[in-house]
Order: sequence, then structure tokens, then C-alpha cells
Amino acid sequence: MHTLWGLKLDSRVKSERVHCFVDHSLSVPKSIRRRRSKMKNRHYHHLLRSAIAATSSKISPCSRDVRNLSTVRWNSTNVAAVDDDGYRGHRMLAPFTAGWQTTDSNPLVIEKSEGSYVYDVNGKKYLDALAGLWCNPLGGNEPRLVAAATKQLNTLPFYHSFWNRTTKPSLDLARELLGMFTSNEMAKVFFTNSGSDANDTQVKLVWYYNNALGRPNKKKIIARTKSYHGSTLISASLSGLPALHQHFDLPAPFVLHTDCPHYWRFHLPGETEEEFSTRLATNLENLILKEGPETIAAFIAEPVMGAGGVILPPKTYFDKIQAVVKKYDILFIADEVICGFGRLGTMFGCDKYDIKPDLVTIAKALSSAYMPIGAVLVSPKVADVIYSQSNKLGTFSHGFTYSGHPVACAVALETLKIYQERNILDQVNRISPMFQDGLKAFSSSPIIGEIRGTGLILGTEFTDNKSPHELFPAEWKIGAYFGAQCEKHGMLVRVAGDSIMMSPPFIMTSNEVDELISKYGKALKDTETKVEELKHQLK
Repeated sequence: MHTLWGLKLDSRVKSERVHCFVDHSLSVPKSIRRRRSKMKNRHYHHLLRSAIAATSSKISPCSRDVRNLSTVRWNSTNVAAVDDDGYRGHRMLAPFTAGWQTTDSNPLVIEKSEGSYVYDVNGKKYLDALAGLWCNPLGGNEPRLVAAATKQLNTLPFYHSFWNRTTKPSLDLARELLGMFTSNEMAKVFFTNSGSDANDTQVKLVWYYNNALGRPNKKKIIARTKSYHGSTLISASLSGLPALHQHFDLPAPFVLHTDCPHYWRFHLPGETEEEFSTRLATNLENLILKEGPETIAAFIAEPVMGAGGVILPPKTYFDKIQAVVKKYDILFIADEVICGFGRLGTMFGCDKYDIKPDLVTIAKALSSAYMPIGAVLVSPKVADVIYSQSNKLGTFSHGFTYSGHPVACAVALETLKIYQERNILDQVNRISPMFQDGLKAFSSSPIIGEIRGTGLILGTEFTDNKSPHELFPAEWKIGAYFGAQCEKHGMLVRVAGDSIMMSPPFIMTSNEVDELISKYGKALKDTETKVEELKHQLK
């Protein structure tokens, strides 16, 4: 083991892959540095190693800091190495990523965004058909949002909202949000950092509310199979996706799950959509009666399920579900994290499906993802109880350091202004028919079971023989293959098993919609060919 510039060098690593640690700014000849941007990594490192070999004998160990290690690889003993494979073996534990991927494969490193596109560190351009993570409807480089953040950073970069101290942007944003949500009256806003901790907050609010009413046993929350409400302890428990529960000892015992309202997959033979909705509402009521209505505090639902596969509610579903929860004095929580602010062609999903919630969760498009922020909207029914009983219960001891962060609130305020001034709903409703019709034209593909969507959100489910009950072998990874082909053709989508999801930016032009449809078609053709090859191998 040797050292160079204060770091351990593992001489056991093969010399053709690793030579030393490099302070690029001090040791790389200018002639090489000038050519860096035009070279592929392997060419750069070949010249780099040659330069180091010629000068390494003159370098004193432990004499310099190491900077700009864009290609450092670390092994299990914290030994770093310059690697030809870019960011392979990086030190970040990535969310929703297999552990081996952070060690054995390169991440896609995004460097900049412009409009509906993002660019990786190699300059490749991608159409961002997921708007980040359903959250960037105004796309990249919106100058008004950058200016709003900069102005607030120069005025008041931070102050908290504890103990009745707060900031003007947070107060202004709360007032604006209460005026925008019209499906049901809302009285108060509680700010969070994301949708996950907003849904955690919802559960604590519901518990506090029932304690205030002297109902200490009314604490269980009913969510739905295949739903997604976040990945923190409580919000992951609410989510109905097995991957969020396995190996985490979840869900928590106070969370129950009822049926997923996916008509195509779960309807009985000959059952209409309305009959399907009636059956699901009956099942919900039976679950409530089995557990005891006095123990059920709230029901939570996304107007359109997002991460579960873009699952739209069947006809009369929410009418019937709301009737059941109202009958047993159960609060309705609408999770608008994905649907809110125009994604479905209405300002909120509650508007589209006539949902009248007691509590609402928002995030993502609230700031077009330019700053992390979420919020809980609280109806008078809940807020009045908290207000009237506060002397008995004391302080509502819940909150976050960054609740109502002034920069995040300033950016969110400007985002809402842009939505209104640019008539963002008109824009969504203008391009969404092109988006939906263009992609649904591929429904006849033999590997597509269903394409479903509304507004600017859409899901594709791959099955064999177009049947919900004939799945491709899991090891074929058809969804992942389709996603990889999209990436190859310059488009990013969300993959979940053998389903893919899309929620493009609201700012897309007609030409960009055509481009999206074209890239989808190319990836689909590639995937059809792959499926044929895999089937042939089985013969």
C-alpha cells in the first residue's frame, strides 16, 4: 500500500485501470485540460495516465489536496481510484435504486435542463417525459423562478415559522392556496418539505383531532393497494406497494388497505365499471364494520394513482367511496401531490372527480420542483376543533425547521402566478388530446395490455396476449427494457415492473409532443422485437 497526496493507493488494483490520485487543476498539463471537454473518458484518462507517469517521480506525497475527482472509484476500505467508467462506484446511496447499481454501473448524471429537455454530463439531450418525478411542469430554466429565489435569498434566506414567528412569503402563499382550492372550503395551511412528510403530518393531525374530540381509539387509517403516499415511516405504511414494506417491517399496524380501483385488471367477468365501483365501496364498508367504525379515523386516496401505474378511478367510484366514509364519520384525505396544479386538466384532481376532502396534501408542482416544499390544507371541520381544544391539549407540537421556508414559499408564489398568467390549464387541455390520442394509437401492439391516462399523465402496462392475467416472465424485465430503449432514443420515462409512466412538462409544444410519440414508437418497436426473440428462445 502506498500513499500519494495524503491518500492511500491500493497497488493491488490492476494497473491498466488505476494509476494514482490526481489533482486535475495542479497536475494535468494545460494541453490536456483544454481538450478534456472534447474527449471521451477513456481517451482523457489515457493521456492523463501518461502525463502522471512522466511526472509522478517529482511529486511529494501528502503535499496537495485532491479535487475534481470526477472519476473516483472507492472500494470497501475507502480506497479511491481513478476509473475509466465515470461515476461508477460513487459514494451516494441513491433513493429507490438497487445497492449494486451504485457500485457496479454508471448512473445517468444530468447536468442541465432547458425547457422540456435535460442534458447529461456528456452532452446528450433527453426529452423529459416524466417532468423530473411528476414535479417539474414549467420545465428547466424558467427565469422568473430563478429570479424569485435570488431576490428572496438576497432579502431573507431563512427564518423559521415556530412559536407564531414567520415570514411574509409563507403567509402570502397560505392565503393564495386557500383561494385556489375550491372543491371544498379550506381554512388553514401547514407547510412541509415534501409530499411524504405532508402525509405524515396528515396522520398526526387526524390523531390530534380525534384526541381533541375525546375519541382516543379512532386512529386507524385506510389506504388502497397500489397507492403511493411517500416513503417515510408513516407515508410508506400508507402506500400500498409491497416494495415499500418489504424488509422495513412495514406497514405500521394502524394502517389498513382496501381494494385498488383498477377496473381493467380487477373487474369480474361481465361486471360494468359502476358495478365494480359498487363492489369496492361495499368491500370498504365491510372492512370498516369488521374493524369497528369507532377505530377508523381517515381514508386517504390519490384522485389518480400515480406510481401505482396511473390508475384512473372507474365511473361513480369516488361518489360511492365518499358516501361510505361520511356515513361513519371518517375523514377524507386527498393526496394531490401528483394530480394538483393542472396535471389532469383541472387545477386539482378533486375538481375533476368531485371529491370534497377534509384534508389535502400538495407538493411537487407547487414550486415546479425549483425548491422543495409541500403543504397540508386543513378544512374548517378539523381546524376549528384544533383551535377550540388547544387550551385543553396544549401546543400542537409538530413541525419542521424548514416549514414555510421563505425561499421555497417565494418560488411557490411565483409558480402559482405563472400558472394563472399563462392560463396553464388551457395549455394542458390544448396539448393533452394530442398526447393521449397519439400514444393510445399504439394500443394494438401485441405486447401492450392497456394504455390509460387523462390530461398529461399516462401509463402503459405490458402483458402477453393483451390480457391482465398473462404476464411476461419477471426475468425478461420488459418494462426496464422499454425504458432503456427510450433512454437510448433520447427520452426519459418512469419504469415500475412491466409498466411505464409518463407525465411530461405542461410547457411542451406540439412539435415536442410529436417527438415524444415518435420516441415512444421507436422504443415500442425495439421492445416488440426483443419479446419475439425471447419467445423464440423458449421454443
